[in-house]
Amino acid sequence: MGLAIDKEEFEDQDYFHFAERLQQSLRILDELLSRPGFGEGPPTLGAELELPIIDKTGQAFPINRSLLAQSADSSLQLELDRFNIEYNTAPVAMSGCPFSTLQTQLTDAISNINELAAAQGGRVVPIGILPTLSEADLQSQALTDLPRYRALSWALRHQRHAPFEVRIDGKEPLTITCNDVTMEGANTSLQLHLRVPPHEFANQYNIAQLVTPIAVGVAANSPIFVGHQLWDETRIALFKQAIDYRPPHEKDWSQPARVSYGNGWIRDGAYEMFAEAVGLFPPLLPFLSDSSPMESHRDGKLPALEELRLHQGTVWRWNRAIYDPSSDGHLRIELRALPSGPTPMDMAANAAFLIGMILGLRPQVQHLLPIFPFDYTHRNFYRAAQVGLDAQLLWPSQTPPSPCEIPLRELARTMLPVAKQGLCEAGVTEQEAERMLGVIHRRLDTGINGATWQRELLNQFEQRLPRREALAAMLERYLIKSHEGQPVTEWSHTS
Repeated sequence: MGLAIDKEEFEDQDYFHFAERLQQSLRILDELLSRPGFGEGPPTLGAELELPIIDKTGQAFPINRSLLAQSADSSLQLELDRFNIEYNTAPVAMSGCPFSTLQTQLTDAISNINELAAAQGGRVVPIGILPTLSEADLQSQALTDLPRYRALSWALRHQRHAPFEVRIDGKEPLTITCNDVTMEGANTSLQLHLRVPPHEFANQYNIAQLVTPIAVGVAANSPIFVGHQLWDETRIALFKQAIDYRPPHEKDWSQPARVSYGNGWIRDGAYEMFAEAVGLFPPLLPFLSDSSPMESHRDGKLPALEELRLHQGTVWRWNRAIYDPSSDGHLRIELRALPSGPTPMDMAANAAFLIGMILGLRPQVQHLLPIFPFDYTHRNFYRAAQVGLDAQLLWPSQTPPSPCEIPLRELARTMLPVAKQGLCEAGVTEQEAERMLGVIHRRLDTGINGATWQRELLNQFEQRLPRREALAAMLERYLIKSHEGQPVTEWSHTS
């Protein structure tokens, strides 16, 4: 979020001065992005892995602060809820074998955090939503005790003026309310960071928007929330509603949601995404840095734009623009829609497939977007989250009228050679690309991903156990198989 927040109460003047800083930052960013050579450089890949912490019985275990206190690893970070923790991988060049490196980093991170947790009787599990969560786990006491999270919680609650309500359909529809934002903490994801040059940002971002639904359906791993079987990737619906700051009773026009898939194809570049965030959404955390971005800019220093980065961190687009002042300043696309788990191999393969599609389809962007209105990709995103591999998606058709409807699994198959070409042209070795995309190919052949595996095992355990015990038994089997490291398609499907 850019700045470390050490206060949680703000005055009217804080909001006024913060708004001034945001406008200054936009002017500076616009100038920076216009400079020849700014942000140029080879593509890199980084990731953030979120993990729920559980006890010996598989229940949420709120010990993230004590885990962090035991660790000297600065890559480990606290998350919103006390039973979650985050690990940030080191960025790697896209050339060579970046996804194998990512797999190794994720494997080592999970192992190291498990060692820390074991000293307190805990474990971590790479999964999109912890299936054993209960409503009691998600009340206000779950919030991690930091000024940053307390201030964020207060700001969203203050604007909403009502409890947060989540309504999700599915096999077992759910309606649940909470007085705090802590339901958001039920979501755990693998967030990817792809560095892109400013002149390529619009094209790559738009293609990311186009293909993310395919990746979400293939990678789905979040079918259960508070004991209900819901969407294959329930995180998508839960995250949007769990922190929806808008009052329940709308006017005759709808305010934009802070969690959304976006408002349309971007036209010029990253600047308009930052400008949109500033123009559409009121500040939640008006915390000022010690130095003015304008003063730094006038002194010839590369400005950190901390207020703008902080504000952007409170607008949760599923694919988001990132400005980073490190490495002489650069832009990244943060790809936020993929779930955590089931294994490091699965997550590395998910990353390779998504990024490969972005790079492989990039040359076709000018032909694809005019025949595919943005509303269709917005629709695809939620259809893929609802039914995963069984989704029917819309896709641009070169033969009018466009679009055409196509099964997700069939569409994903056509994307495998596109993804391979995109990866290889970026410098990824052919062997690496084939190894990673082979995991995706196997999922498409078997129809098995994390969501389908969880549903099948739960249904089997429920033939002899009550739901709560069946969930714990399924999770325990999931942990065993995840620890073994083989992709989910190779896991046993019998209880």
